[in-house]
Amino acid sequence: MAEGTGRWPKVDLDSGVEDAMLLILEWLGERGVGAMIRVDAERMRDGQPPWTFAASGGPLGGGIRADGASPAECMGRALLRLREAGLAVPF
Repeated sequence: MAEGTGRWPKVDLDSGVEDAMLLILEWLGERGVGAMIRVDAERMRDGQPPWTFAASGGPLGGGIRADGASPAECMGRALLRLREAGLAVPF
């Protein structure tokens, strides 16, 4: 993943989003959204971002996905995509 290409949105890696990860997943579940975060060892070996967040259902309509090199980057991107989809997560 090249830096500065404009492909990935900017995320604040110092926001502490990892600390709130389970609260975010629970909050989404309470709103009828199925969500998960996972790490893919094969993608890690291939030098690709191994962390993936996926969510669908409830008010989302369609599904969303966010990938990152770390749990914080992945969840930061996920929060951006959730907000773009109309779900302002309060964490």
